[in-house]
Amino acid sequence: MSNPLSHAETDTLLKRINQEIAQGTFEATEQNLQQMVECLGDTRGMVRLGFAEALGEIGKPATPFLEEALLHHPNPVVRRASGKTLTLISDPSAVPTLIHALLNDEDTVVKGSAIGALARTGRESVPALLDILGSPDHPESTKGHAAWALSFIGAEGKEWLYPRVSSESVEVRAAIIGTLAKLAEDDPDEETLTILVNALSDPSENVRSEAAAAIGKLAYQPAIPQLVKLLQDSVLESRKSAALALMKVGDRSAIEPLQTALNIESEPSVQQIIKLAISQLEKQVEDEW
Repeated sequence: MSNPLSHAETDTLLKRINQEIAQGTFEATEQNLQQMVECLGDTRGMVRLGFAEALGEIGKPATPFLEEALLHHPNPVVRRASGKTLTLISDPSAVPTLIHALLNDEDTVVKGSAIGALARTGRESVPALLDILGSPDHPESTKGHAAWALSFIGAEGKEWLYPRVSSESVEVRAAIIGTLAKLAEDDPDEETLTILVNALSDPSENVRSEAAAAIGKLAYQPAIPQLVKLLQDSVLESRKSAALALMKVGDRSAIEPLQTALNIESEPSVQQIIKLAISQLEKQVEDEW
């Protein structure tokens, strides 16, 4: 706004708005909402938080004004706070705007605010996040943000994740396996576990290792044959992941194939991991007796 309020005027405004919201008399007019969004640029953090919480209480009527500020306000403080306030509202209609801010804003905090809002919005954000992961046009930092948001969304996004598990994009497959691995810790349903086991034969080493780590953490014994097969993988990191997963699964039946793999293994770093796995499994057998 052309005439910024003084601190005293801003404090009075916030107090009045909170009273009106509490009494149910607040009018979500264009002037009121624009003024509140502009106050997100106040130099005092607690005051910005106060207006953000008030806008969060108002909810969806405030979304268009926050979107406009997120996209076009010259003050990065207002853009940051607008993104954070959209996190409180979690309005699915804001997803395209949040994606645009994530991909185009020059301020890293604004990007962080946008990804936080996308994560909190939930399942409606998943298709756009998967598109980011699958595109060659975005930097790894942005893809990392998208993968984190998918993991945060978790079970809400399952319906979008399953169809994309065979995506041509390694980044998409890896992010989906990472998300499903986290979900399986709380709800190890058969479909998710099957996807994790199948991922042990994925063309990408990153995906194979991600899946092996997840299976090890879950101690999922039906995956032992596939993990044993992975001990013969051409990529040493996959062989390491397989040995570690077999160790964590903790089934003594893995000792013999691990010993066989050790006998033919030529890489010292892999040999060390296999020896560790064998020793831990043998110790487990001793402890049982």
